[in-house]
Amino acid sequence: MISFVLEIVSKYILSIIESAGYFGVFILMALESANIPIPSEIIMPFAGFLASGGTLNFWLIVFLGAIGNLSGSLFSYWLGYLVRKDILKWNNHKIFGETERAKIWLDRFGDWAVFISRILPVVRTFISFPLGILKFKSLWRFSILTFFGSFIWSLFLTYLGFVFGKNWQVLHVYFRKFDYLILILILAAIIWWGRGYLKKRLIKL
Repeated sequence: MISFVLEIVSKYILSIIESAGYFGVFILMALESANIPIPSEIIMPFAGFLASGGTLNFWLIVFLGAIGNLSGSLFSYWLGYLVRKDILKWNNHKIFGETERAKIWLDRFGDWAVFISRILPVVRTFISFPLGILKFKSLWRFSILTFFGSFIWSLFLTYLGFVFGKNWQVLHVYFRKFDYLILILILAAIIWWGRGYLKKRLIKL
């Protein structure tokens, strides 16, 4: 079922890029960072493949991918910032869980958590909303770190698509496995840090 859905999404993504070109890359990457799970692991490698054939410009693709991510991230951030009071009233445990994980991430890595999150699959899609709820201290720093982290991610994926050429689709199979590994490592790190944090709190009590 998941494979079937991914196949449909992939075809939709490819058709948008083929018809809309640069604008399609920008829009799709913006949506990916606005809490919509559209895989950049398909968007950018395919755009890189088109660049290898001269259809699109390599560096313009990378730049628009990063700008698209920044735009979607800012939207998601402001949405979280604007509804934070309502969320507290709703007592939504799922959102609280995401926000708590984002807080742990910030406590562990500081401002660089924003940058790091942009080069991690899955995390990069959803991190901006809880950061908005947490009122990240500087929108300017958030934007700068988001852009450069997204630029590196876009460059990496576009380059792979450029190098692999017509065989770019094989990358998605490996990325899916990599996504699961990243999620497991992140959850393990959060659990490890959370246990240590709780122990310290209990000792203080």
